[in-house]
Amino acid sequence: MIFAAPWLLLALPALPLLWWLLRATPPAPRLQSFPAIRLLADLHATEQTPARTPLWLLALRMAAAALLILGLARPVLDPVRGLPGTGPVLLVIDNGWAAATDWPARIAAADAALRRAGRAHRPVALLATAPAPTGAPPAITAPMPARRAQSRLAALRPLPWPVNRAQAAAALAHWRHPGTAVVYVADGLTDGTGYPAFARRLGAIGPVREFAAPAAPARLLLPPVLHDGTLTARLAITPQPGPTTADVLAQSADGRSLTRAAITIPAGRTLGQAAVDLPLPLRNRLARLTLAGPPGAGSVVLLDARWRQHPVGLVAGTARGAETPLAGPLYFLSRALGPGADIRTGSLADLLKQPLSVLVLADRPLTPGAEQAAVSGFVAHGGLLLRFAGPLTAAHPDPLLPVRLLAQDRRLGGALTWSKPEPLAPFPPNSPFAGLPVPADVTVSRQVLADPARLLPGQVWARLADGTPLVSAARRGAGQIVLVHVTANADWSNLPISGLFVRMLRRIVNISAGVPPRGGTVKLAPAQIMDGFGQLHSPSPAALPIAPAAIDTTLPSPRHPPGLYGPPGARRALNLAAALPPMRTTPPVPGAIVQSLAAVPAERDAGPPLVALGLALLAIDLLAALALRGLLRPALAAILLLVLIPAADAQPAVPAAALHTELAYVVTGNPAIDRVSRQGLTGLSDFVTNRTAAILAKPAGVVPGKDDLSFYPLLYWPVTAGTPAPGNTATAALNSFMSHGGIILIDTEGGDVGSGGSGAGFSPGARAALRRVGRGLDIPPLQPLTAAHVLAHTFYLLRDFPGRFLGARVWVQRGASKGNDGVSPVIVGANDWAAAWAVSADGTHPYATIPGGDRQRVMALRFGVNVVMYALTGTYKGDQVHVPAILERLGQ
Repeated sequence: MIFAAPWLLLALPALPLLWWLLRATPPAPRLQSFPAIRLLADLHATEQTPARTPLWLLALRMAAAALLILGLARPVLDPVRGLPGTGPVLLVIDNGWAAATDWPARIAAADAALRRAGRAHRPVALLATAPAPTGAPPAITAPMPARRAQSRLAALRPLPWPVNRAQAAAALAHWRHPGTAVVYVADGLTDGTGYPAFARRLGAIGPVREFAAPAAPARLLLPPVLHDGTLTARLAITPQPGPTTADVLAQSADGRSLTRAAITIPAGRTLGQAAVDLPLPLRNRLARLTLAGPPGAGSVVLLDARWRQHPVGLVAGTARGAETPLAGPLYFLSRALGPGADIRTGSLADLLKQPLSVLVLADRPLTPGAEQAAVSGFVAHGGLLLRFAGPLTAAHPDPLLPVRLLAQDRRLGGALTWSKPEPLAPFPPNSPFAGLPVPADVTVSRQVLADPARLLPGQVWARLADGTPLVSAARRGAGQIVLVHVTANADWSNLPISGLFVRMLRRIVNISAGVPPRGGTVKLAPAQIMDGFGQLHSPSPAALPIAPAAIDTTLPSPRHPPGLYGPPGARRALNLAAALPPMRTTPPVPGAIVQSLAAVPAERDAGPPLVALGLALLAIDLLAALALRGLLRPALAAILLLVLIPAADAQPAVPAAALHTELAYVVTGNPAIDRVSRQGLTGLSDFVTNRTAAILAKPAGVVPGKDDLSFYPLLYWPVTAGTPAPGNTATAALNSFMSHGGIILIDTEGGDVGSGGSGAGFSPGARAALRRVGRGLDIPPLQPLTAAHVLAHTFYLLRDFPGRFLGARVWVQRGASKGNDGVSPVIVGANDWAAAWAVSADGTHPYATIPGGDRQRVMALRFGVNVVMYALTGTYKGDQVHVPAILERLGQ
């Protein structure tokens, strides 16, 4: 323990003087009965001396004075050890991406050092090793008082790019203050080649105390890999002596978690991976991968069209028979691409109006004019045009071919004949098909020939054994054109009925650039940038556009922070881990005293409790002095006891629900249902607080008949097939709740099979359960809720009342209730509102809204706001229709 104001301890030697001053107590007055002559007879003429103060009272006064002195001296328990030196304190803190996950612990360690410097009246200078958001390199502040440095430290935030210790070392070279003590809060990771010089500079300035990271490994979520239609999440960590597990959440753009992938990394390894298993429609809604745990820029990977299933359009030369089994030109294509691509069919004009990544033409010549111009624009803007040869293509070649074709195709029995079908040659190393095994039984019996005089190096991706091209390609603008010199069915080759055909098509689709942008901008402007905690915000003025070709090789910095770049239709993601070097731990600064962040003691100020205890002793002394003088009466003693020493248990504690406005839900005993109810009312309470003037506290779970329901305006009751009928006590409590103005929102969380709405069949037995639980309740006659009801416009104007599901009827009281201000005491529905309102601990929406998605969730929350306003304010919105008549009658 130390004292922040030790000079006040000089008052302790004055305690003997206080003993001498406080030892005397005036004698108690004597009670005498009249007549006055008798009183005068008993008086003594000699001078009276005061009685001596009792020893226990004197000790009580001395103890109170000592406690006040000690408390005002500001004693501090568990203080941080003293800092060496007598000069200023230099606080160096790593505030790059690696510091975000345990940022509160780092700030606590730095703040403890600043408090120690403040008690020693030593100035403090700060150095943050990451470049500033404005692009300025790390710089040391001028020495300042510790209290001012604490304000600067509180405003410091982790940044979403690496630290630059080379620039920090250059800043340390200009430090000229003898007697400096250095406090270094390190992230424990190297930033390249700058750390050795940085460590030497720190050691040369003065003694160093280094706060190292705790034992938890540093984690960095790497961009996923898309291979053969499978998305694989990857995680890099620093080596650990035991196995490490981590969960990766696949999230949509609205923050809803679609699935979870568990990654296990064996002991001593630094890289782990796991497949992200999602159906195709959900795969294409992925917007980010997030590492479960503390937030940070290193725990988030943003996804763009490169990691989604690329939409592929299929067009055949003739629409009739295109999907004929084993013969149609699109039959083998649709089945080979189906598991790993979003396939779309239709006319060429209709497909070009949709966002496509790959356009496949199966023996489909392009007519000159608008059709060729439209396909040429698709390729120029980044699309991939994949063409398969055939009789029509051979007879009517057009400019949108990667190579020039000879006038005659080659086939068995023709002019350019083969003696036997030709097998495939191994794929060249620079081909996208490199590494794929070539089956010996895959042969070609007919093909269109490319003009060998016009072939350029690198244009041929696959050849036959005799050297003639099988697959050729050429770039056109931002996209490329690929030609397979055989048909897409088995007429010219048995390639389409082989497994090699599937792998070749997937390679072609995977090299496409995703949905091509509609515009031809050279650089991509920042649209949303990420902060150090992994949250997206509007771009800062310092953020600059980036070239599309450099999006995967640019190291994030203030000029190019991680985030989303480009126009809305063609966003590209710049991720932190894309260009970062492998993570490596750094040794401590030579000669430094190393202390773990987890071992930083929590300082406690013992002054206020000591002062409070001293004041309490003085109050007791006052009562004792009055009692010794005979002035303490029973009534006065009771008043003083109530004022000076209030009893904490004299009155029962006021329930929290009486001090705040809270919503409540009925506890069913089913953990899954109760969790959804709690999350749903939490999300609704936050939405109401943010959008209206009402301020709602966290919701409460109640058991009717056991808990007092009178504190809650609205009671949410999920009723499922397993919900038992309430007992007599619970039924009486619910009826009393409704009769005194409370509203019960009964939700069957979906309807039985055959009922209307998107939740039909999701809650079998709901009708029977509703009849069972409502048998003893005083439920009035009900009618369907319409847009004319006041509940449809208490805050938002609504026509539908969706929840997680849509379409089921909502029931309210028929007519107005005279005894309840016209408010319906019960609202019954089956749209599963709590699931639509639900917000998990990480701020995401864990349940999908069917079928409307995000728009439906917003409307569900708006309906919840209307219900809350209806419960809080009644039918005042309905009374507004009478205002014109009232004003007219008043003559205004």
